[in-house]
Amino acid sequence: MKKLPLVLAISSLIFSQTSFSTEKTKLRIGFQTAGTLDWELSVLADSPDFQIQAQPLATAEATKIALQSGAVDMIVSDWLFVSQARNNGADFTFYPYSNSSGSLVVAANSSIQNVKDLAGKKIGIVGGELDKNWLLLQAVGKQQQVDLTTSVEKTFGAPPLISEQLKNQRVDAVLTYWHFAAPLEALGYRQLLNGRDLQQALGIHETVPTLGYVFNQSWANKNQSALKAFFAATKEAKNRLCDDETLWKKATVKVEFTPPILRERYCDGRINEWTAANQAAANKLYNVLVGLNPKVGSSANLAAGTFWQETR
Repeated sequence: MKKLPLVLAISSLIFSQTSFSTEKTKLRIGFQTAGTLDWELSVLADSPDFQIQAQPLATAEATKIALQSGAVDMIVSDWLFVSQARNNGADFTFYPYSNSSGSLVVAANSSIQNVKDLAGKKIGIVGGELDKNWLLLQAVGKQQQVDLTTSVEKTFGAPPLISEQLKNQRVDAVLTYWHFAAPLEALGYRQLLNGRDLQQALGIHETVPTLGYVFNQSWANKNQSALKAFFAATKEAKNRLCDDETLWKKATVKVEFTPPILRERYCDGRINEWTAANQAAANKLYNVLVGLNPKVGSSANLAAGTFWQETR
């Protein structure tokens, strides 16, 4: 076997080292097609630190399955899912994505003015029996001496279906995701309460973002610099979407109806702080929810490691 000339061998080595040093970390991100993450992914600036491989998925449950199977590295979900998964042996952890939360929406002329008025009414609920906002609403009802699990007629379904139920007057109120509530408000419906209002009614005044990026702790430790660069880039992407209307329209071009209030609600969800106080408030909120329904979690407190901490 012939030996490479010395100059050629050195050149080959330098090229190999240069290629290795400039290789970007691939971030395989699964996102729900009816969600909002793809809006900012679509306007992320090129980065020397990471390369995004976005994978659209049909439902929130599908994103969880993709993460659990290793098909993607990261999704957007909530810390209830993360804590329960950690208690079951998973290595998932959470970093906040948005402060925007679900809303309780009624018709403009509805007689419903507060949580007590829901008794005897029909409610459309997005997300199922263990939806965070539904649990919060039950907790506030309990605080006000009304059992919403028995005193209301419940209809569960996907967000578009639940919105149509309200429009067709088949339900008296809907508890839905914020980006489905905003278009209803634009059509003249009234937001009675949102997730933050419910949290405050329970005595939790610190901001507690319920949605965040979810990924494996061990994977994050290996890719910390790329992950930090990604979080900084998504924060900047949010700001750009809020500051540039043309960019906003481009990012949301696939959305059927984008009234100004949708953008307003999106921008309200930007994360301004994520401190130990916010995380302690999240644990306090978890205590309320797990006390209301044991299916929320198998432990009295959020599992250790639920919230991502950078390694030093």
